[in-house]
Amino acid sequence: MTLGDIVKKLKLKTVVEKNLDHVIRNVYTGDLLSDVMANGEEGSVFVTIQAHKNSIAVATLKDFPAIIICNSREIPEDMAAAGEEECIGIFQTDMDAFHVSGCLYNLF
Repeated sequence: MTLGDIVKKLKLKTVVEKNLDHVIRNVYTGDLLSDVMANGEEGSVFVTIQAHKNSIAVATLKDFPAIIICNSREIPEDMAAAGEEECIGIFQTDMDAFHVSGCLYNLF
């Protein structure tokens, strides 16, 4: 399944459109960035409420193609700019991380 498929099926709002053709095989949900760095599988979609520039740094480090920000958290301009620069897709939803993760689990 591609990132673009996920965006459509979950009706995500696009903040930074990148990597829509990337094939997604895993998801990592977490808000403790050190845990995500230690345990996230390379190439996963990152589901979190951490809407700040440090999340882009973690996504870059772990080679995550995209981040889904939950709970309608506002995406700061510096985060969007960093996503553009690092080619990390940023998507937003009003769902909480539990429901996003459940929906993604069912898609796989």
